[in-house]
Amino acid sequence: AGGGGGGGGYHGGGVPGVTANGYEQTYRCRSMAFYSRPELEKTGKIVLPASALDALVRLNIEYPMLFELRAHNNEERVTHTGVIEFTAPEGVAYVPFWLMQQLSLAENAFVVVRNVRLPRGTYVKLQPHSKTFLDITNPKAVLEVSLRDFACLTKGDVVPVEYCGERHDISILEVRPDTYGAVSIYETDLEIDFAPPLDYV
Repeated sequence: AGGGGGGGGYHGGGVPGVTANGYEQTYRCRSMAFYSRPELEKTGKIVLPASALDALVRLNIEYPMLFELRAHNNEERVTHTGVIEFTAPEGVAYVPFWLMQQLSLAENAFVVVRNVRLPRGTYVKLQPHSKTFLDITNPKAVLEVSLRDFACLTKGDVVPVEYCGERHDISILEVRPDTYGAVSIYETDLEIDFAPPLDYV
């Protein structure tokens, strides 16, 4: 699980989060409801403290900055994310609630954030939870617009897609390349395939 470590040499010098393998830090996790921008709940990106940016710059981390997230007490399940800004209070990471759900994280639980490099995605297979999503005039176009707010996709995650005020849950069944079970979708030409909806009879 998880992608390759971050780029650059080791320039730790006692900077929090800087390790010989890149950037890794444990934060208290809070949903975007505690942040002043609730619209970020619909994204696949997190908000980190300014100290994280300082550490990442010292490490010469490649852009886009991508991260593996896991619960502090569970190394089995991981998800992946990008970062939208570095304005969180020290010791806190603001995370979209749907991402917290992937890791069964409660408010103020500890989350481990580690920088990774992920391959550029070429293909994803998705499964809507309800056939109502496929009733939308052009579901692929709706999906493509929603995914602009995501940096990466992780196999096994359930991502929310909003359209006309309705939330549609979509499971990620397959990603390619599948080296790490996750792909970067930043500036990629992604082929999207749909499996029959969960409620399809």
